[in-house]
Amino acid sequence: MTAVAVVAATVMVVLIGVTPNGERAIGKPAPAVTTTTTSPSPFPPELAGKDITRIPTSRKVVALTLDAGGNGGGTGSILRTLDRTGVPATFFLTGEFAQGAPEAARAIVNSGHRIGNHSETHPEFSKITNAEIGAEVALGERTLKGLGADPAPLFRFPYGDRNDRAIRAVNDMGYVTVGWTVDTSGWQGTSAGVTQQQVVDRVLNTLRPGQIVLAHVGAHPSDGSTLDADALPTIIREVRERGYRFVTVDALLS
Repeated sequence: MTAVAVVAATVMVVLIGVTPNGERAIGKPAPAVTTTTTSPSPFPPELAGKDITRIPTSRKVVALTLDAGGNGGGTGSILRTLDRTGVPATFFLTGEFAQGAPEAARAIVNSGHRIGNHSETHPEFSKITNAEIGAEVALGERTLKGLGADPAPLFRFPYGDRNDRAIRAVNDMGYVTVGWTVDTSGWQGTSAGVTQQQVVDRVLNTLRPGQIVLAHVGAHPSDGSTLDADALPTIIREVRERGYRFVTVDALLS
């Protein structure tokens, strides 16, 4: 029998996150909710207490991860590239993304790629209470399960913002927390002076076994650029030419 972790939380939570266009938003207090999170099996104990930034291996593997917390721009292009190249990816979705860009969220889930939990409203976890952390994780999971996806046991902190307390709280809900080795910075957009070639170079210049690449779904809210989607075909080709293959973050659990 696998161990089952059940965590129940009844909370009053202020929703702090991002709007569908990527802007920060603070909403009115949400009504009290009771949520239950069930983990089908525990993650390896050696992963507890850590925000994992690379897969511990000497094999030439790379995990491509894509966060979805704003709008759905670039989703179609990303999925077509992954399908055409046969590359598996791990998508971390927020509940707000699933609700604000439902067609994009359903397309990601239906594509068969691995789905992870990115919270419900994308707050900074080091600045919220344990009760609010519990609600964010549980509600995010519930929203994704409503789309037919089971994100357990993979969780990514919004903004990468975390502390030891937040990591423990998320671990206690049956999730391992997954960071990244390199951020493509495509999310900054062309208005910040970032180019498609710079996105590619950030990945290639740091390439090493077990690397976890962070990219983003969505168009920049101001300039409309989709640098990560545009750079993805080149990234995949160049990484493979260097002898690497792509895996999902589930490689952490094996």
